[in-house]
Amino acid sequence: MTKLAIGINLDRCIGCHTCANACKMQNNVPDGMLWNRVITEGCDAIDGAVGEYPNLTRTYVPLACQHCENPACLKVCPTGATYKDEQGRVEIDYDRCIACRMCMAACPYNARVFNWEDPQRDGDFNWGDARVPVRTRGVMEKCTLCKERTDAGEEPMCVVCCPTHARVFGDLDDPNSDVSKELAKYPAEAVHTLEDQGNGPCMHYILSTSIGQWQARIQPRRKPQTAAYPEAN
Repeated sequence: MTKLAIGINLDRCIGCHTCANACKMQNNVPDGMLWNRVITEGCDAIDGAVGEYPNLTRTYVPLACQHCENPACLKVCPTGATYKDEQGRVEIDYDRCIACRMCMAACPYNARVFNWEDPQRDGDFNWGDARVPVRTRGVMEKCTLCKERTDAGEEPMCVVCCPTHARVFGDLDDPNSDVSKELAKYPAEAVHTLEDQGNGPCMHYILSTSIGQWQARIQPRRKPQTAAYPEAN
């Protein structure tokens, strides 16, 4: 079985948000929405720090769909719009999405966004990869692991564009894949996932104890998806 995933080395992440912007450009993500975002762990503000001066630490944590082994979003979808493909990716069939937002509420990582309005984009044209379907108002969106690229044997755009090579991609079930070999370089106490609530998140994070302390629970704040419409609870 194939289990595609990304490993993120937080020892190398500098919080530049290049991954978030590369994802947005590649996938034609509308204004006011992000599939991939970067939080500062333990802080309410971007580029904040934890501790008391001069003993401060800062750890950036990129967040997106975790492409779980047992995804909660799939269980609650009433139409089968959310599904898990043969590559281990959790995907959305936009034509079957009925905008109930049950998946949004079920996701423990706040990884899904909703098209409340007709999508708006700078330049008023679709500037993403032509292979990526354009979504309309009233559908859920999220990271697809750049399905169109990975189906063609290419890496996700966030992996390609990371300036510090903090991201690696591959099949977790293949010990010879880039992601498996990278994770194997580190001791078990340095390799983490977001809190597992029975869903089995597949994205892995590397954080050496010499760099920072992994928090057992990283709970990103929920924010409105647009200025005009509050996010559903």
